[in-house]
Amino acid sequence: MQDPFQILWLNASPSLKHFDMPLLRYLSQHLPVSRWEYSQTQDEACSLDQAVVLLHDYLKFRSAPVHLAGHGMGGVVGLMYARRYPRRVRSLTLLAVAAQPATTWHTHYYVQRQLLPCSREQVLAQMVRSLFGSQFFYPVRDLVAALSRDLEETPALHSLFKLVSLTKGGVSAPLMICGSGSDPVVSLSELHEWHQWLKPGDRLIEFADGHHFFHTFYPEQVGAELIEFWQTTDASIKHCAIR
Repeated sequence: MQDPFQILWLNASPSLKHFDMPLLRYLSQHLPVSRWEYSQTQDEACSLDQAVVLLHDYLKFRSAPVHLAGHGMGGVVGLMYARRYPRRVRSLTLLAVAAQPATTWHTHYYVQRQLLPCSREQVLAQMVRSLFGSQFFYPVRDLVAALSRDLEETPALHSLFKLVSLTKGGVSAPLMICGSGSDPVVSLSELHEWHQWLKPGDRLIEFADGHHFFHTFYPEQVGAELIEFWQTTDASIKHCAIR
């Protein structure tokens, strides 16, 4: 019997994937969730296109479209994929993804490096406090090390020499945007900018706290919203098919 849910969680930040686990554990108690991960080596050129190509290689033989979801760069990869292959996407859920998709925590890091006479480690230590608030699960030095690895492993296109932009806009698939009121990366104004691209039935969910990794600290609240969105989307698609 085919599972009623076809959900794929996208991760493009291997060193930060531990912060997805509270949400994924909650979701897995209620429905089947698969995971897809992308990592680039230091010898590879930074390329979002390559991540999208590899994701398509993974999905192209599936007979039915899937629900895609991801946080940060994982969500950005999902957004790029949903625009390029709309028929393969049942819905798209983006956590902490700005309306300008290139605005990630890496953007803030490189801006700080340009403005402040501080070392990489000093700026990353400051980033830890802004990204996680005071709710540390791990020692600061471990979080700094994880962020440092993410600068090398994720397909973010920025560097000390150049900050880039990506095309703004939505997707044809049902879309849910989730953000936090205390996120220093995707501010409320940047989150609300998504409104101009939301279609009837799309959703924008704002959580009061949790900083950039709000899904880590509030997995039940975030998970409940995701599940309800997927159930509603599937019911709507089934209703349209019957008609």
